[in-house]
Amino acid sequence: MMLRSFARAAINGVAVALPEQTLSNETMTADADDRTRALLLRHTGVVCRHVAAEGETALDLGEVACRKLFVAHPDLAERVDTLIFCTQSPDYILPPNSCVLHGRLGLRDAVAAFDLPHACSAFIYAIKLAQALIASDSAENVLVVTADTYSKFIHPQDRSTRLLFGDVAAATWIGAATEGRGVLDVSCGTDGKRHGKFLIPAGGARMPVTDTVRHEENRDSSGNLRSPAHIHMAGNDMLSFVGSRIPGHVKDLLARNALALDAVDWLVFHQASNVVLDTLTNLLDADPAKVLRHFQSIGNTVSASIPIVLDHAIGEGMIKPGQFVLLCGFGAGLSWGSALVRW
Repeated sequence: MMLRSFARAAINGVAVALPEQTLSNETMTADADDRTRALLLRHTGVVCRHVAAEGETALDLGEVACRKLFVAHPDLAERVDTLIFCTQSPDYILPPNSCVLHGRLGLRDAVAAFDLPHACSAFIYAIKLAQALIASDSAENVLVVTADTYSKFIHPQDRSTRLLFGDVAAATWIGAATEGRGVLDVSCGTDGKRHGKFLIPAGGARMPVTDTVRHEENRDSSGNLRSPAHIHMAGNDMLSFVGSRIPGHVKDLLARNALALDAVDWLVFHQASNVVLDTLTNLLDADPAKVLRHFQSIGNTVSASIPIVLDHAIGEGMIKPGQFVLLCGFGAGLSWGSALVRW
């Protein structure tokens, strides 16, 4: 009996959509002194970020990114059989963004469409799903949209998050790989007991957003102001989580594929901040030249940060066929995941 050969998934294309509106550090820190500005820049690594306009959503940006991808690959729209929309800022509680986007794009009826409500690890989780669907012959061309507009959930006086995040969308085509390339392995993990380290308390069924909730503002020891309807991020705890979980996770993935870190050509981590990338680089004893960074002018773009780096690196001719690329995302949940890819 002949055993079936399982297909691998491969990243075949990426397109990015940025809001027109930008917000610089100079504008956001007008009341700070030079020393504070320098410290914030060194910590975050972000100088400017794109911010969605009033009435502009992650869904709108996702549509633009998809249309750009379809221009680059003219026959893709007719070939898409699965649409995964990764976001934590959907237009509605229901229906999901994926279904609305399916209609806007005019995709075929025979397309499975669903949302993945993860944040900074979402792209890796989507790769894991796409890999399983393609390997099981349940899909051939998966359209992954990663888009978030965190600016809509950040209090204007919460500098701890306002200086970090930017709004953006990316559309990624994941299809069956040709021989010798594609996703070699994917590993994901979760620490749900620590979900409170990064959350928006209000907005769901447990705590609906009311006028009382909106005005229930609290100021932390650093002077940052938030209500339960805004993002609450325990920055130091999140950094501790990354430092304690991610290096071992990456090493385990490489070990089970009999690959040394030195053999990896490029490391693409979620673009959280300068301090996070510096921490991972040091703990892994990785070559800094192999750790790709592209967030200075766009900020931490949540679910879209990894495909944005890929789009930039591909456009610059950095990532070449045959190279090993390790992708790693981590964040709210708490959740994390890595994918080992042969380009």
